[in-house]
Amino acid sequence: MPAPATLLFDRSNIKPGDRICVAVSGGADSVALLLTLHAANATPRESLGVGLSAVHVHHGLRGEEADADQRFVEDLCISLDIPLHLHQANVPARIDKTRADGNPESIEEAARNARYEFFTTLLTSGHADSILTAHTLDDQAETVLMKLLRGAWTEGLSAIHPIVTLPKGKILRPFLNTRRADIEAFLKAANQPWREDSTNTDTAFTRNKIRHELLPQLRAYNPNVDQTLANLAELAREEESRWQTELSRILPQLLLPGKPVRGGGRAVSTTPGQSAISIELDRLRALDPALRRRVLRAAARQLGVRLSFDETSRLLALSGFRPYPPIGAPTVAARTGASLHLSNSLRADRSPRELRLFLEK
Repeated sequence: MPAPATLLFDRSNIKPGDRICVAVSGGADSVALLLTLHAANATPRESLGVGLSAVHVHHGLRGEEADADQRFVEDLCISLDIPLHLHQANVPARIDKTRADGNPESIEEAARNARYEFFTTLLTSGHADSILTAHTLDDQAETVLMKLLRGAWTEGLSAIHPIVTLPKGKILRPFLNTRRADIEAFLKAANQPWREDSTNTDTAFTRNKIRHELLPQLRAYNPNVDQTLANLAELAREEESRWQTELSRILPQLLLPGKPVRGGGRAVSTTPGQSAISIELDRLRALDPALRRRVLRAAARQLGVRLSFDETSRLLALSGFRPYPPIGAPTVAARTGASLHLSNSLRADRSPRELRLFLEK
């Protein structure tokens, strides 16, 4: 397949004068993104007109291989005359700390969190207005499948977002509609080498197993399955945005603080860390099933808890809206005085008129 002269990228969120920082690992995708931005910025008639820099994070993994990756990125940036921000992370130490804190991170999670924490530092310190990452359509398809296999809701199926707005800047993914094969063809045509991460072939990691085993099998059923999954992510993102708008409108009318007291009014705890939210059952009954489910999940979210599908179903059963809990789940009695103990210390109590959610301390 002949390589394209240039790679298409989404420049709609980039404007002249922006300070753009490209995250470069040394892999094909990020190298191509840096070259594409550099070329676009240097084109006289259609120049982006941005301040361009790069960032590379050494995760403290893979020893000499990671050291060679960093040297490669340094040499590339020198050849292009692009300023480079370097960051040395210690992912093994981070994993040990999160395990000791009771919130263990996997290697992938710890590495990603270390990267994005440094990206945030660059944004908040004013070194960049936007960080650009080289996620591709292939990455999007893999992520949708990972989320689907883990039982994600709509927000999870939206997978990788093309733009993430942070308090002090943005994360942009301008290659999200670009295929990895096109990127590699582009680099080969330009005689531009790149680095290969040896761990990318290790199928002990879920993403690699999906990339090398599951997706090739799915392509036998639908050769265009990658695009289909990317389309699903876009639909899910738009659906979720629509729902969030509706929830923002309706939640203030439905969620009540604390619990009712005799004579009217509501009792709200003043103890630090104590919080509770109640919902009138009659108001829940007036909602359609889809909105009812989302209201319950949004109420829990305001207390800092993400409900699973089964937990949401049990709350619905407690409220009297489902005759049976999910298969294998404990029986839930939809009666006054009944209660549920859910994950992350969340408890639900049913009174004659309300469902009350609160955190147990």
